Amino acid sequence: MLEIRPLGLDGVLEIIPKRFGDTRGFFVETYNVERFSDAGIDLRFVQDNHSYSAAAGVLRGLHYQLPPRAQDKLLRVIRGRILDVAVDIRRSSKTFGKWVALDISAEKGNQILVPQGFAHGFVTLVPDTEVLYKVTDTYSPEHDRSIRFDDPAIGVEWPSLSGGFQLSDKDLKAPPLAAAEVFV
Repeated sequence: MLEIRPLGLDGVLEIIPKRFGDTRGFFVETYNVERFSDAGIDLRFVQDNHSYSAAAGVLRGLHYQLPPRAQDKLLRVIRGRILDVAVDIRRSSKTFGKWVALDISAEKGNQILVPQGFAHGFVTLVPDTEVLYKVTDTYSPEHDRSIRFDDPAIGVEWPSLSGGFQLSDKDLKAPPLAAAEVFV
């Protein structure tokens, strides 16, 4: 059983699997190909990724892979909490450059589906946060791209955190959307 909620940009969805809990804890089916297919989500995931961030304010993104190695992503938090962001980078889309954000936490058990054609990133809101995500193609350095997280043309409203953000060199050097190679 899945609750699916569109987030306002074509194909970006919040997915909330049903939890079954008792005094021992809970059980949840986070992915089932048949249930997802019945909900109209027909994707073939080929790689699972696990990200750990020690501190609050670790910002990863905005990342994507270009065709023919583009990736759909199904992401969830198994410990901690993040603000997850998807940015439409399809030039032909009426929502090109628009973004949506979702608070995802281990406590809520919610997930986000980010389709191909979107740049993706997140910032950790608490220390010791772990994120798991499935992708529909394997990592390809030749197709890997990023966009500057704080590009004013996009205007993502990242939270204000007392310690600021921690970014990789790659993310600090990412180009703005206007200079990025994106989807047609």
